[in-house]
Amino acid sequence: MPEETTRTRLLSLDVFRGITIAGMVLVNNPGTWSAIYGPLKHAEWHGITPTDYIFPFFLFIVGVAIPMALTRRIETGITRDVYFKIVSRSITIFLVSLIISALPFFNYSRTEIPDFVKIAAMLGFSAALFFYLWEKPKTALIMAFAVSAMLAGLWLAGFVFVPYDIPEMRIPGVLQRIAVCYLVVSLLFLHTNWKQQAMIGGGLLLVYWFLITAIPVPGCEITTMDDKACNLAAYLDRLILGEAHIWDGGKVYDPEGILSTLPALVTTIAGVLTGTWLTAKRGDLEKVSGLFFFGVVLVALGWMWGWIFPINKALWTSSYVLYTSGLALCFLGFCYWLIDIKGYKRWAKPFIIFGVNALALYVFSGIFARMLGMIKVTAADGSSVSLQSWIFDTFFLSIASPINASLMFAVSFILFWLFLMWLLYRRRIYIKV
Repeated sequence: MPEETTRTRLLSLDVFRGITIAGMVLVNNPGTWSAIYGPLKHAEWHGITPTDYIFPFFLFIVGVAIPMALTRRIETGITRDVYFKIVSRSITIFLVSLIISALPFFNYSRTEIPDFVKIAAMLGFSAALFFYLWEKPKTALIMAFAVSAMLAGLWLAGFVFVPYDIPEMRIPGVLQRIAVCYLVVSLLFLHTNWKQQAMIGGGLLLVYWFLITAIPVPGCEITTMDDKACNLAAYLDRLILGEAHIWDGGKVYDPEGILSTLPALVTTIAGVLTGTWLTAKRGDLEKVSGLFFFGVVLVALGWMWGWIFPINKALWTSSYVLYTSGLALCFLGFCYWLIDIKGYKRWAKPFIIFGVNALALYVFSGIFARMLGMIKVTAADGSSVSLQSWIFDTFFLSIASPINASLMFAVSFILFWLFLMWLLYRRRIYIKV
């Protein structure tokens, strides 16, 4: 994920990024999905919970980092190298998410090879991805080739391999949306000023409002955003991507779908405008006052717009964009005041560790969580359960109620990854693209 230059780097932005990515990993990894506290769940449809703040906060942060990374490039002259870096970063982020979905490139449960070989293959390919993102392509290539050669040898020896089902791969996703928003908004930043960016953002929100509320959906008697299937965003996801390639949770819409990416661009534009404000030559108190002022204004506008165009994370409604962008401004303003102005930094060290390696945390904690779900072990009653379920039942459910045990598992999961990210931080290993 794009990082700002050292010259303009804000510690408060790293902390904000770290808190956000830690929250994302926390809510994605409960002990059991059947017992979760309300604030740690997404709103069912209309409405908002603290969990619904996380993704727009991250897109906002991506936007803030764009002026800090590209302003100097503009001052010295935009070259083909700038475009190449923007496009290559976007493609890499997009492809990384698809690779995560496909790992270990065969159907884990139906492929008939020893379990320890499956685990070794998953770890080997993950290590290759790590070295690639660490800008060590030769090491990555060697590891990927070694694992592939091992699997090819087993296949030639007669073991049954079932390939990964690409026709069922989900195409949209969190990293894919980040990649698209970074690409489009970075190019926009290179060729427009802040006034034009604000006008484009406002125009996109109004256009999206019209598209969702006024365009009839074929096959639906009534077009309404109250229905998860009979709204234009869901219809276009099914039409263009196909049901096989959208979110498994519903198969009628994708929360990171095509049309809803338009207002997500505006969330990123809001971050760009904030980054421009912070990099301008003005006093710290003026900067932080501006963050709070515009934050409160956007929260109020989003809340009022929500009366007629409900706040909805899955549809990424225009009111949701304003409301969450306002909250992000206020939260960043608080971090900026507390850390960069007042100098209270010691409490923030864990979030700095997360923030400087946000991509590594998201990617590899996700792979690790998938492995916990894939690996099967024998439970006390003799049944076969996932390693994740066995750990939860054995160590957490035995000492707490299901909902508290589920939270304890999630907290333990993020603390485990804090230790791993601390090891990278200590050795000054930063994974970015």
